Amino acid sequence: MQLHLSSWPEVEAYLTRSKAILIPIGSTEQHGPTGLLGTDALCAEFLARRAGDEAGFLVGPIFNVGQAQHHMGFPGTLTLRPSTMIAAMTDWANSLRRHGFERIYWLNGHGGNNGTIQAAITAIYHDTTFAEAKALRCLSRNWWELAGVAELIRELFPVGEGSHATPSEISITSYAFPEAIKRTDLIPKIAPVGPVFDAKDFRGRFPDGRIGSDPTQANASAGEKLVKTAVKALIAEFGAFAKA
Repeated sequence: MQLHLSSWPEVEAYLTRSKAILIPIGSTEQHGPTGLLGTDALCAEFLARRAGDEAGFLVGPIFNVGQAQHHMGFPGTLTLRPSTMIAAMTDWANSLRRHGFERIYWLNGHGGNNGTIQAAITAIYHDTTFAEAKALRCLSRNWWELAGVAELIRELFPVGEGSHATPSEISITSYAFPEAIKRTDLIPKIAPVGPVFDAKDFRGRFPDGRIGSDPTQANASAGEKLVKTAVKALIAEFGAFAKA
């Protein structure tokens, strides 16, 4: 069940049986020469919609621009200031609380968002405390941390998974959006690794945008396996959180 495809009476009816909503959250940033700019948002959104449709829970619109300043050396990347992201997430949460929601599950697709998401949750709880508003609980989970997913990734890609433009995330987008698959030869086959600072440093250190990864291994079959595993785990975790 998707918020954007629902009417207000349908959301009002949903609230009589559940006070929980899932919001996918990601980023719009480069993912190497073959990865889609929307990869982080698309993975989170696809998994959320699959789970919501299968289990009947409400899925909000994708929060699709996040913390990506270090990718700004590559055309197409969009980013927010941390303060902007915190303010926007807090406003989303307060809007949902106003309607009667008590649980927000943030399904994240971009590791660079983690610190800001946690700061936003702190801000949300701050508003709850000092406005003496109705309690609102949040949970944030990276999709690759869902039960069974990391183990499956190690099985599928024992070498060359890396940490950015990974074959696992690009496999999911290959499965979800086969018409958008990109192919090219990569040199070196496995990208270098190292720290991440500002955009100029990132482009100099990782000139094609990858970190430690070999996304040529990505394939739709692996993506389908990852989606099935992640969706099953997501339904279970969301269900438990909604009832907590």
